Amino acid sequence: MVKVISINEAVSKIHDGDTLMVGGFMTNGSPENLIDTLVERNIQNLTLICNDTGFINKGIGKLVCNQQLTKIITSHIGTNKETGRQMMAGETEVTLVPQGTLAEQVRAGGFGLGGVLTPTGIGTRVEDNKQTLTLDGKKYLVERPLKADIALLYASKIDRFGNMIYYGSTNNFNDVMASAATITIVEAEEIVEVGEIAPHEVMTPGIFVDYIVKGGAGRDERTETTFDS
Repeated sequence: MVKVISINEAVSKIHDGDTLMVGGFMTNGSPENLIDTLVERNIQNLTLICNDTGFINKGIGKLVCNQQLTKIITSHIGTNKETGRQMMAGETEVTLVPQGTLAEQVRAGGFGLGGVLTPTGIGTRVEDNKQTLTLDGKKYLVERPLKADIALLYASKIDRFGNMIYYGSTNNFNDVMASAATITIVEAEEIVEVGEIAPHEVMTPGIFVDYIVKGGAGRDERTETTFDS
């Protein structure tokens, strides 16, 4: 299977109404070129699962400002006032989830778990309309797994099979989201041949990766560049 494809071919796999997971933490480690192309295509009615909604003019925030999202599941929106405006106006449904809980819900979705038990949110609005369990005298929320149709991720380096390396804090949600989508697409700064990444350096194994696109290029280069196997 040829995993390295053009960015336009990758985005063509996303359709109106899909649920997306997008990696990154306040745009650090976000697949910027994939997001830009998704905005250009103006695909609509998307559900987005992400750590945060970036900034108005950067990262996931561009999808928000272009009003391509009907629902957002995220841990905070404080860096993008447009997300808050749309939420208060009833234009976009926003579900706020404690960050650790969100990460565990995604992990549960990727690894086939039935849910996550957590005390975080007990006695607050987070508990509203959710199942609870009491174990050993302590009350827990039952948080359901999260999965997506498409995961859009970022890697600092990737080989042609999809084995991934992240530099510094770009790892964030990219690793945990890799297994939790039907199709995983990775934008990488550097693409190398299989064998050029030592096994002990691999942070996310390529078994989770379906497609790879080259990052860091300009718009024209993104449109025209393709790779063969």
